[in-house]
Amino acid sequence: MPKIEVDEGRCKACELCIVACPHKVIGLAKHFSPSGFHPACMANAEACTGCMLCAFVCPDVAIEVYK
Repeated sequence: MPKIEVDEGRCKACELCIVACPHKVIGLAKHFSPSGFHPACMANAEACTGCMLCAFVCPDVAIEVYK
């Protein structure tokens, strides 16, 4: 099953990955990151296909996709 890992120290909650995900896999976490943002996280892990669109659009290179 594919999954994403978000580097919470780099994520600034711009939400570009949320918009780019065609399967609505990503959401914002309820907790704060060390930078003071709600980082991106997998909200619907079962729907992830590993398409990597989230990683491509991330301006901070905060997302790694594992297939």
